Amino acid sequence: MKKKPIILVTNDDGIRAPGIRALIQTMNSLGDVYVVAPNKPQSGIGHAITMDTILYCDSIKIDHGVQKEWKCSGTPVDCVKLAISQILPKKPDICVSGINHGSNSSINIMYSGTISAVIEAGIEGIPSVGFSLLDFDWNADFEPSKEYVHQIVKKILQNPIPKKIISLNVNIPKLKKKQIKGIKICRQAEAKWKENFDHRYDPKGRSYYWLLGDFVNFDKKLDTDEWALKNGYISVVPIKFDLTDYTLLNILRSWNFILFISFCIRKIII
Repeated sequence: MKKKPIILVTNDDGIRAPGIRALIQTMNSLGDVYVVAPNKPQSGIGHAITMDTILYCDSIKIDHGVQKEWKCSGTPVDCVKLAISQILPKKPDICVSGINHGSNSSINIMYSGTISAVIEAGIEGIPSVGFSLLDFDWNADFEPSKEYVHQIVKKILQNPIPKKIISLNVNIPKLKKKQIKGIKICRQAEAKWKENFDHRYDPKGRSYYWLLGDFVNFDKKLDTDEWALKNGYISVVPIKFDLTDYTLLNILRSWNFILFISFCIRKIII
């Protein structure tokens, strides 16, 4: 009998979040599931790791049928690191993160604990995918997502992601199942948050700040994740951790060459 793949499941909304429970249920039909997730919400934590405090990782049982679960006091990246080096019997065949409550499309990926978890898995050479539903409600309906999550993970298990691609970032629009038009392979839209801080005072008169902001999409092309989501498609964006700007790299190399020539000319003149 063929061995079941080992699937590591994590998230950033916390181990009790409805999104991760829906993801676990879906993964149970595909492999041997191990869950290592934060013991509390860690949204917006990015790729943070715990270095100055103790990490706790305790076995827990939340749902029937899921025997291998651990709640971790650290970040989503901590969860992946601990799972790989200390908890799992061997390296997982895939790491899945989510289903996140809210969007991780476009620039949101930079702040996301959901996606940082799968990037960390990718650094270790593990195929990985992060799932997000564009609904921040704790009681969001994850049922329409399950079929597509199953389909994408099954495809990855059958067709391993190339080593140069770290992970897939999958975002699912907040729509009924019959309203979802399908899956689009996209690039990340060029966008940002236009942010400001609301300056307030607490009852004792102490000054504090509350972060506010509006999402601004500068990218109007039809091949982006933002376009896909707004038009009823699930967006799939391949991502990697190499942040080198190769266009600028070539420009800077030409600067070095020019500076070197200038230096040589000055030497000759002197």
